[in-house]
Amino acid sequence: MDPNQNEIHENAMPRIGAKAPSFTAVTTQGEINFPSDYEGNWVILFSHPADFTPVCTTEFMQFAVMEDEFEALNCKLVGLSIDGLFSHIAWLRTIQEKIEYKGMKNVEVKFPLIEDISMNVANKYGMVQPEESGTQAVRAVFFINPKGIIRAIIYYPLTLGRNFDEIKRALIGLQTSEEFNVALPADWRPGDDVIVPTAGSCGVAKERMEGEVEGITCYDWFFCTKKLSKEVIDSALLKS
Repeated sequence: MDPNQNEIHENAMPRIGAKAPSFTAVTTQGEINFPSDYEGNWVILFSHPADFTPVCTTEFMQFAVMEDEFEALNCKLVGLSIDGLFSHIAWLRTIQEKIEYKGMKNVEVKFPLIEDISMNVANKYGMVQPEESGTQAVRAVFFINPKGIIRAIIYYPLTLGRNFDEIKRALIGLQTSEEFNVALPADWRPGDDVIVPTAGSCGVAKERMEGEVEGITCYDWFFCTKKLSKEVIDSALLKS
């Protein structure tokens, strides 16, 4: 066996556009089969280093407080750490019963938290980064669409808590891009102009540059935008 095989396995990670690796796992909300149990929903699958750690505590409280916002966007939350089920339960009870932080208190974490003592799931998703820690998962965030395809991945080190405004912005952006077949410029927020697909022929490029295509603003033949209101986006994305 190649002596480097284990190291390669630990660092391997699925790619954007790939099918999310499947697994069955015990969680704080019962057994799940992933991603088949979530077909038809977006999913944010995220890992944290360990239970009873301060940065993770703040993140879980924030995820729990925002769960309804993600649910309104047809998105489920699934957490993971390389800890046991009883540790998970004790930690989540501690959060609800004892922790008050930035106005958040009595926070109940209702989404599933995966037990992954074997590191099976963490290794499948490349969540273990040996140079950072060989025994803890880094702060990975996988955005998975309703067809089980990975659409974006964000990684944070052990010491840096996630930006939840960016996580929600990224989710809305991914959904907007898929729903309306557009790209999104730097720092895009719902209501900002969106980028239309690049002209696929000389004729279309000429029409756009000569202002013959209504509702499109072109900066050059390859870079054109159009309006897409926040109201239209909300109507398409938010569950009634």
